[in-house]
Amino acid sequence: MTKKIFLCAICNISSGSCQEDCKFCTQSIKHGAKIDRFYKKELNTILHEAKQAKQNGALGFCLVTAGKGLDDKKIDFVCSIAKEIKKELDFNLIACNGTATKEQLIELKKAGIDSYNHNLETSKEFYNNICTTHSWEERFETCLNVKEAGLSLCSGGIFGLGESIEDRVSLVNSLKELKPTSVPINFFHPNSSLPLKNETLSPKEATSIIRLFRQELPEVMLMVAGGRDIVFKDNQKQIFEENINAIVIGNYLTTQGNTPAKDLEMLNSFGIEVATNCHE
Repeated sequence: MTKKIFLCAICNISSGSCQEDCKFCTQSIKHGAKIDRFYKKELNTILHEAKQAKQNGALGFCLVTAGKGLDDKKIDFVCSIAKEIKKELDFNLIACNGTATKEQLIELKKAGIDSYNHNLETSKEFYNNICTTHSWEERFETCLNVKEAGLSLCSGGIFGLGESIEDRVSLVNSLKELKPTSVPINFFHPNSSLPLKNETLSPKEATSIIRLFRQELPEVMLMVAGGRDIVFKDNQKQIFEENINAIVIGNYLTTQGNTPAKDLEMLNSFGIEVATNCHE
């Protein structure tokens, strides 16, 4: 059983403007999902969310933008926010802004970004089944660029897309090549607007995925992120029995999670302490 858990919060700072066709993602304008769409969230709103996350015990705070990747305007936006947050708060500050070059990532690092999240999503072999507008290889290359830029790499996947067990093993093997610092496990959240009509994974199958990743990647910080609440609902103790290291608290990108207070109460009931620094 997990003894201490690291908490991370997500801040969606630019939402719903993505031109890509990822079948699992409501942020794609191609699918017409009914979500909040905005070009830039106000700085004061972002700072307020960051302060709330800190009060709730989050050590990580992730700045997420919609779209395939970074450009000059997006870099300026993310960097300006990162600098303001770091003036006031001590966070492991994470950026999640799509494909990026080494040079772009170095600019983010200069502004105070500590880690970059870019998920491989699924196996190289299965990827074309869920996205046709960019390649799996581009994603892998961005992950390599993250490490070359001197940032910590956060990379994982999303499950319940119709992938096979072999695809899950293939993804694990690709992550072994990359040696990320942290690996988020997400579960597909069905939405009637999406072309992907798969049902939510069962808790048993979802647990088997967590177990596989814990066994094969024993040294990484293993995080259970999106879909945790819809898959496991009020029976989440089994997640922590697989010795994960971190969870996302609060809302996700376009879906709601439990309130942080409810998650903190749950952790307390399991006898799990919240980590107070990144070195615990």
